Amino acid sequence: MERTSIRLGGVELNSTVMNASGPHSAEKGEIYELTARHKGAVVFKSCNIAGLEAPDNLKNRGVEHFAAIARDLTPRGKPIIASVVGNTDDEIVKVATTLDRAGVKILELNLADDYVQSSVAPFASIGRLKELVGRVRGEVGAVIAVKVPPKLALEPRAVTDLFKSIRVAIAVCANDLPKDLQVDLASGTATGAPRTLSQVYGFYQAGEGLIDVVAVGGINGGRDAYIAHLTGAKAVQVGSALIKEGAGALGRIDRELEGLLAENRKTSVNQIIGQIRFGG
Repeated sequence: MERTSIRLGGVELNSTVMNASGPHSAEKGEIYELTARHKGAVVFKSCNIAGLEAPDNLKNRGVEHFAAIARDLTPRGKPIIASVVGNTDDEIVKVATTLDRAGVKILELNLADDYVQSSVAPFASIGRLKELVGRVRGEVGAVIAVKVPPKLALEPRAVTDLFKSIRVAIAVCANDLPKDLQVDLASGTATGAPRTLSQVYGFYQAGEGLIDVVAVGGINGGRDAYIAHLTGAKAVQVGSALIKEGAGALGRIDRELEGLLAENRKTSVNQIIGQIRFGG
């Protein structure tokens, strides 16, 4: 087994590195290039029903566009993570069920999207979150991930407890580490006193190992990915580097991560997940 292989939400992936929803993941050609250039999962751009027509800030090719691609790629063994948005609860459920029937492995409910937050208010309360996500859970068989907003009023512990109770396997969280953070990779030690370093780390701690966490943001190289894993990320999503470099960025970051794991005598990335220490 390669060092960067993992099980995310129970789904076998050949790499912890994947694209973030949005960059290079909307058009068919872009998606197929990602599948050809990188061994890991591919994440679709967030989609709703109407696609390019409305609402304006959810512009995408529409769920049927992505469902058709999923039906083609899934039999080839490519893990697909489809990202779901919508204007109403009913739309979110319909998009999720359409993609589920197309064979996607993981459904990412993008509840962090600004429009979704203002239109359906999924994080208004724990009860509201349970109502929406519970409806989706009751209709689909795929693994469910929920993308949470970077600024979250609810306590991570309350959210992760809810996720456990309704079988949400994955939380997609902000990798908002301090810019001046210093980490020694050999020992896995961050300078300073123990503290919540990021939303990723907060959810990892709150989930007590029962919720997988995906880090999004700030992953530009293998070192960034290594540190994200130390703080609890099971996988990482790449955005800016993908925009700058194209599909090759994913393979580069994966190779750099693999090299750092080897350098630090780790046979698997699982050996470093959540193993950050403090001191110095």
